[in-house]
Amino acid sequence: MGIVIVEVCDGNAITTLNIEEIIEAEFPEVAVLMNECLSFCGLCRVKPYALVNNRRVFGNTPEECLNKIRKAIKEELAVYQ
Repeated sequence: MGIVIVEVCDGNAITTLNIEEIIEAEFPEVAVLMNECLSFCGLCRVKPYALVNNRRVFGNTPEECLNKIRKAIKEELAVYQ
């Protein structure tokens, strides 16, 4: 298990990207958890999003969201450096 947890709702638009493979390849200290529902009803229909250590990160497109996830991960990892 990683020191940073990224949680993704499997009904979210971000799943058009292989988010788990992309993030875990770039950041070995990160664990990506795919969940059936993250209980933010309606948000997954409106915008691609994920939770990075329980902080919501979202964008207008899956690619924009992925870039914001990367930024949030780097901010979280900075605490440990």
